[in-house]
Amino acid sequence: MRSRPAEAPGVSFAVTDDAVLGGRLKLVQPARGHRAGHDAILLAAAAPKAAHAVDLGAGIGTAGLALLVRGAARRVTLVEIDKDLAALARANSVRNGFVGQTAIVIADVASLARRGGPHLPKAASADLVLANPPFNDPARRKTSPDAARKRAYMAKDSDLETWARAADRLLKPGGTFVLIHRPEAMATILAALAGRFGAAELVPIHPRPGEPAIRLLVRAKKGRRTPPMIQPGFVLADAEGRPSLEAEAVLRGVAALNPRLSADPLHSM
Repeated sequence: MRSRPAEAPGVSFAVTDDAVLGGRLKLVQPARGHRAGHDAILLAAAAPKAAHAVDLGAGIGTAGLALLVRGAARRVTLVEIDKDLAALARANSVRNGFVGQTAIVIADVASLARRGGPHLPKAASADLVLANPPFNDPARRKTSPDAARKRAYMAKDSDLETWARAADRLLKPGGTFVLIHRPEAMATILAALAGRFGAAELVPIHPRPGEPAIRLLVRAKKGRRTPPMIQPGFVLADAEGRPSLEAEAVLRGVAALNPRLSADPLHSM
């Protein structure tokens, strides 16, 4: 991802012009702070195909727009609490030609599909919900003095319950919830899913062979009661630090993180 200075209407901070997925997804994003990275791309790559997907904590829209680039969704609702990031998500939707397939909602995740909350997205309207919640627990990591950066990255692990409840309200029965988090939050993640989601698949993301996982991808089905399963890990780079062939294919948008997802038909509208 190569950055160059850019301009974006409606925001006062410096932005850059970047591209991911082998150049197929072009993004205007903050020059500093919350920027697109592997997490959002892996999140989209781990998702099954869907007619309507909701991206919670969408930021500049990377994960949700990546679904559209990959042909994995027909419509995407991008939910972001920060109005400046939401403005960039709207701009990125326009520049990538997805205006007719996206809705931008500025809202707190906790207010979704509740009385007094935003009109969209509606309860039980989604086949798929993605979540890239803040996952630096202040109890374990130093809090950033920058307010926007703190909101994007810092949250108690216990706040996962709020995100899981929102996903439960938004999903149709049998819909899929996909989230990315830190491996040390696994127990909290499973507790948040309990009673709402089952058949959870846990995919550890390793930086190199033999090294501990740095991220945990989780896919779970609404209303299922099947116990969780730990899937084989996904390795980002080889021992010398060069991208693995599997990671290269996923990060360029050629392959799904789980190959069987590529064959799944889109759900009916």
